[in-house]
Amino acid sequence: MRTSGRLGTVAPMDTELAQGGDVAQGSPSTPASGAGCYVNPSGEFTRDQNYIATRITADGAGGHPVEPGRYRLVVARACPWANRAIIVRRLLGLEQVLSMGITGPTHDARSWTFDLDSGGRDPVLGIERLQEAFFARFPGYDRGITVPAVIDIPTGQVVTNDFARITLDLSTEWRAHHRDGAPDLYPEGLRAEIDEVAELVFRDVNNGVYRCGFAGTQRAYEASYRRLFMRLDWLSERLEGRRYLVGDTITEADVRLFTTLARFDTVYHGHFKCNRHKLSELPVLWAYARDLFQTPGFGDTTDFDHIKRHYYQVHTDINPTAIVPAGPDLSAWLEPHGRETLGGRPFGDGSPPGPPRPDEIVPVGHTPAGWVDISRP
Repeated sequence: MRTSGRLGTVAPMDTELAQGGDVAQGSPSTPASGAGCYVNPSGEFTRDQNYIATRITADGAGGHPVEPGRYRLVVARACPWANRAIIVRRLLGLEQVLSMGITGPTHDARSWTFDLDSGGRDPVLGIERLQEAFFARFPGYDRGITVPAVIDIPTGQVVTNDFARITLDLSTEWRAHHRDGAPDLYPEGLRAEIDEVAELVFRDVNNGVYRCGFAGTQRAYEASYRRLFMRLDWLSERLEGRRYLVGDTITEADVRLFTTLARFDTVYHGHFKCNRHKLSELPVLWAYARDLFQTPGFGDTTDFDHIKRHYYQVHTDINPTAIVPAGPDLSAWLEPHGRETLGGRPFGDGSPPGPPRPDEIVPVGHTPAGWVDISRP
């Protein structure tokens, strides 16, 4: 697709591979060369983008029809790619028809594990490792064991880990099961522009922070660093006079940008050396991120404790001591953002989602409301 010169040339989102995904085997997020080894010593970080492309559709044409209660969404709150699926599921009100399993924040070279659950097993799937669901369908599967993943409960087999497609299909294929007042996160009239913006954000920001953090040479790092902050400046300019990235409501494009911004000061600024500015030093983007964070479905699905523990404890070639930072101060996420003066309607003609399910509430100590400054007596 050729786009306007303002946006650049991108591929349409509906043909996009699952670009990203935090993984636990056989790819740059936990490569087969050994747990904790992520940096590419030869230079530029290249993400493995080959994912299971099976889709769950309303007509079931591919063999997996949308059915309430049949599938389980497996996520890690630490992972920005999985966090997107958590947000979209909640905004659309799919909790009653698509259950969710939550892994712990860390993994080894084999797999994400269900160490948060009693007995270390997912209570619905009965497995200890997400790897088991991949092997159930593909014995000896040698690619990344990634989140998010959707599992077919009756067979125990993974259906898909194509996270870019998962969230779009939740919006389009699961529409019959959306809650009353659910927003349209992928409106037909705006899809081309959403695709264009999201592709640029993926290339330079979502994946760009990883390209900085996992670069193995100074030259590769500096090239990625320049692209990252060029795009953040572009986003600041775009959002200065508009509340949301595309149109006047929250869309898929905002969800995809938010999960990277939410991790920026906590992880990417220091751990990945994305340090020209903190997010909190970029006035437009910082206000935009706080606006979304304070919107139901965004901040209440963000677990800063899991985020920090994942990056600082898993990436041991970057942080060999595995010490997790005590900061930064999270309280500013709750400060007024002032973005309502730009207009916009967060949920369009719809309404906010209700409170999270009791078993899906992020522990208060992992949030800005419960953050404790241990440097003070």
